[in-house]
Amino acid sequence: MAADNPPINLGRTLGLALVLASDAPLLLLDENLAIVAASDSFCAAFGIAPETVTGQTIYDLDHHHWDLPRLHSLIDATLSGAAEVEAYEMEIETSAGAVRCIVIKAQRLDYGDDLNTRMMVTVIDVTEERRNEKRQKELVHANAALLHEMQHRVANSLQIIASILMQSARKVQSNEARGHLSDAHQRVMSIATLQRHLAESDGGAVELEPYLAQLCASIGASMIYDREQLTLSTDVDPVSISGDISVSMGLVVTELVINALKHAFPDGRPGQIVVGYAAQGDDWTLSVSDDGVGMDEDPERSTAGLGTRIVQALAKQLGAEIVVEDTAPGTRVSLTRTARIARQVAANDEAQIAAV
Repeated sequence: MAADNPPINLGRTLGLALVLASDAPLLLLDENLAIVAASDSFCAAFGIAPETVTGQTIYDLDHHHWDLPRLHSLIDATLSGAAEVEAYEMEIETSAGAVRCIVIKAQRLDYGDDLNTRMMVTVIDVTEERRNEKRQKELVHANAALLHEMQHRVANSLQIIASILMQSARKVQSNEARGHLSDAHQRVMSIATLQRHLAESDGGAVELEPYLAQLCASIGASMIYDREQLTLSTDVDPVSISGDISVSMGLVVTELVINALKHAFPDGRPGQIVVGYAAQGDDWTLSVSDDGVGMDEDPERSTAGLGTRIVQALAKQLGAEIVVEDTAPGTRVSLTRTARIARQVAANDEAQIAAV
């Protein structure tokens, strides 16, 4: 047999016991919204003397500063049973002039007698939490502005260094030294270009297509003397990647393009170089293709010089596999990363470390 609804006086007793024993900031209201009981934590949180609370309505609190249209709407909707307020945030200006942010939860307590419906109201002061959140946002904004400024300054400093390297390359007599200085200039410019894109990006992500296009334009401006004879272009999927991966990819492209410009088009041979990037999910392929003389006609292209060692190190860092293809005419060097390749690269790296 189903239990009868608790008597009204028992419901009142239970409600009073719950509120008075609670560590939470609670109010128990009667059907007229008069406060039947208030927990000590509520009185302490809002600086209200416990002996003054009972008997007045919730809207009378703090010299009627709780008499707000929004609070009326919430309480009325809950009392009528039209809604149950789970967590509604609002601001209240106290009689002392302070603004406090509170979260209200209101629940109707109905024991079957509409004339004696009661309401439990939880009022949590979240003023300090919101202040801390605001300070945190301001700090993040300030740090972002500082990072933005630092990235611009780093980019400017790198461009100055690159200019000095280029000036030095023009002055030296040794062709070998001039070549090394020119290569160093392009490597520095690669990082400077990335820094500018990072400064213009949100959250440290870089749009790869404009980044590689600008990087190739910079390389072409300093190393291609006849744009009608030799072109450098990009074919890049429109994706955004993290700054650290952008650094590695930019340096890979720089090394491979410099290598192609040096060796693929001797004696003013015309042609084109295409930097490509294609992605499918987390898998991607970065490539540099040319239609030059091909590898067999210049054995120096396969020599493991500094540029080759840089590309190999960066490929390992990216978890990618290097593939060199004779495309007749020309050569295609690609770095491909898949989950399988990344695992294999990591395993090979661990095996090399263990063998040392």
